[in-house]
Amino acid sequence: MPLRTVLLMVLGLGFLYLLFTVGAPFLLALIVVIFLEPLTKIFMTKLKMNRLAASTVTSTLFTVVLLGLMGLIGIKIFAELTSFWSNLPSYLKSANDYIQDALEKASNSYNGQGGDNGLPIKLESLTNNLTDWLSGLATSISKPLVGFAAGIPSFFVVLIVFFVAVYLFSLSLPTMMASFLSIFAEESRSQVAQVMENLRKSIFGFLRAQFVLSLMTYVISFVGLLIIGTGYPLAIALLIVVVDILPILGTGSVLVPWAAYMMLTGDTYTGIGLILLFLVITVVRRIVEPKVLGDAVGIGALPALISLYVGFELVGLVGVFLGPVVVIVYMAARKVGLINLKIKL
Repeated sequence: MPLRTVLLMVLGLGFLYLLFTVGAPFLLALIVVIFLEPLTKIFMTKLKMNRLAASTVTSTLFTVVLLGLMGLIGIKIFAELTSFWSNLPSYLKSANDYIQDALEKASNSYNGQGGDNGLPIKLESLTNNLTDWLSGLATSISKPLVGFAAGIPSFFVVLIVFFVAVYLFSLSLPTMMASFLSIFAEESRSQVAQVMENLRKSIFGFLRAQFVLSLMTYVISFVGLLIIGTGYPLAIALLIVVVDILPILGTGSVLVPWAAYMMLTGDTYTGIGLILLFLVITVVRRIVEPKVLGDAVGIGALPALISLYVGFELVGLVGVFLGPVVVIVYMAARKVGLINLKIKL
């Protein structure tokens, strides 16, 4: 493989990494603009609009729809989370009272049988430790919420940058594409354009696959929580989906501690139900994910699974998205002849 090709691949990987980290708002804006481009062309051809007017209309429609959905969902989620947080102290107090009552009954029963008088001291120490653990749990739960609240100003800054980038990219997309192709040799431009087209289809397929998987997780969680009879199913199901996207956490970081708490407070039915819900979500997602992702992005289930794992191990959460993209770009470049790697022995 020529040194120039290797250098371009290294620079391309570095650019992709930056694009998926600090450049995430611009990457999302570019993806949205490419997705909106057919609608923009319809306005230009059917309604005889110029590029400026058509791109402004499509970008405005997208902004209004997205802000409307965010507002409606956010209000409902915020209401449920606020209600849950206001009731959290009573939940922890109930758990603490239940534990103390159970330990007291155990102590009385043991003393009634002539047991060692040192047991009450041990039980009291255990009770204090459990009380401290519950207090620490409340503090641990509050920290992410405080962190989320502290990150709201930064989120709005990123959101504003995202919307501005959507308008600007939509207006200058043809110029950007032409400028990008101009850095390549004349004989390679058609091949690069084909790679970009394959990448566009694969990225949309990847995002569609992630949406399908998240929607599937949300539906299973929501239905499961309704069957179990827990409160706040809408907010909790959304929390499960968000956590499930993060490989280092997964649904178990929400459902397993919750199930343990319910069993500890004597609600065995809810605890077992949450464990079964966790198992169902995990099994279904692990079975479906490689197949759905592989079909959507045009790579096999095994390369998709390997790229997800290796990407996550190398660069963390960004690698979950970057890994499949690297595989997609490599396969597309080989398909059109930009990369011709042959080993001769």
